[in-house]
Amino acid sequence: MSSADTSHAAFVAVDWGTSSFRAWLMAADGTELAETRGSEGMLHCATSGFAPVLHHHLHKLGAPGDLPVLICGMAGARQGWVEAPYLHTPTRLDALHDGAVSVNTDGDVRILPGLAQARADRPDVMRGEETQLLGVTEPAFSGLVCIPGTHSKWIRIEAGAVVEFATYMTGELFAVISQHSILMHAVEPGGSQAEDGAPFRAGLATALAAPTALTGALFRLRAAQLLGFEQRPDGAARLSGLLIGHEIADARAQFGADRPLRLIGSGRLGALYRGALSAAGFDVDDYDAEQASRRGLIKAAGKIWGARFR
Repeated sequence: MSSADTSHAAFVAVDWGTSSFRAWLMAADGTELAETRGSEGMLHCATSGFAPVLHHHLHKLGAPGDLPVLICGMAGARQGWVEAPYLHTPTRLDALHDGAVSVNTDGDVRILPGLAQARADRPDVMRGEETQLLGVTEPAFSGLVCIPGTHSKWIRIEAGAVVEFATYMTGELFAVISQHSILMHAVEPGGSQAEDGAPFRAGLATALAAPTALTGALFRLRAAQLLGFEQRPDGAARLSGLLIGHEIADARAQFGADRPLRLIGSGRLGALYRGALSAAGFDVDDYDAEQASRRGLIKAAGKIWGARFR
């Protein structure tokens, strides 16, 4: 890194996940000056410690010693570095920085909080996604946001405030069902899940047409292959369509499909959801997941260390 780049640095943005670490050296105008990433997520740091990992990556970035650091994600979990207590809904996203906690370590290091839906009938939590929401919304935004993943999130936002959300274990269920159930015999490892493929579309259509019949539809996937109506190479795509379709059908019933929807995704999974959401009647705007995290960290950092951003 050149000295010119370092002299323009305003802060370090860190997205610290369960199994991954990403950090960016950021200028005040939002320009990314350098990046570093690794596999030292929260699980790794539970035994090795968080501070050594952070300082190793700060050295790789060439970050000046007095540069502040803002972190989002699992480093703020109860089992993380320092717990950043959940903010309860309704929560304005542009006030997320108010819940940041300082870490007792060298320099000014802070961790953003997660969000909690503290309702006995629909308890829910998120940590990391709230920063992505900040990154893709404006203070006046009202609508829905979908964040697909191992635990997909659906969020309703009114005038820049998260008012309710729901989590779906869609990605985790795909892994468990395809590897540890009878359907392991119906799904080839690495099988195609192309969003434009007939098996995926068929699974999606089945789920959208009968959103309360998931367990029956899952067994029929196996039976259809045994009886020669379908082939094993198509099993992964159909299973993916069934699970994503049931998630979307439930979210559509809960939140409606008449609101603007912003999809925070990337790669193959983002493409799968984009096609499925369109088929379910949603008008979708796409946002890259990594850029959303980085943009959210930039916005929050500007609120915390405003003098550095002028």
